[in-house]
Amino acid sequence: MELPPPSIQKLARRLVASSHTDSGPHVDAAVLISDGLRTSLTRFAGAEGFASLLRRALVLASAEVPALRSVRVGVDGRLHGLEQIAADTRIGAGSDGGDEAAVAITAHLLGLLVVFIGEPYTMRLVRAAWPALSVDEERTEIEDDE
Repeated sequence: MELPPPSIQKLARRLVASSHTDSGPHVDAAVLISDGLRTSLTRFAGAEGFASLLRRALVLASAEVPALRSVRVGVDGRLHGLEQIAADTRIGAGSDGGDEAAVAITAHLLGLLVVFIGEPYTMRLVRAAWPALSVDEERTEIEDDE
């Protein structure tokens, strides 16, 4: 399985970090990010189209973060089961397991979007969902990765 390009992973990490500052500590970043993209993407691809992309991103991310195998995408296109991963990592040795899972899901979702709708439209969706986050520098790096 191929990992998303480094620039996509970097953008995913920035989105995860941004969602931590925008939300409380008990809200999972992957849920916030997928919800942010879901609104725009359901207008473009429909609810089932978005859910299909998110399910595929989850399968790909599960290869990197095995704990994600227990997470499911609901019929509403929302991620279910991430709370347990976050709780397990707070109890266990590492506190960044939830972030690792969020970055993996986000990076694969963004990577799939770049493949299916192209980098310019993907970046437009990200900018629309996170207007305060500067993503212009990521665009140049994504183009360099190809």
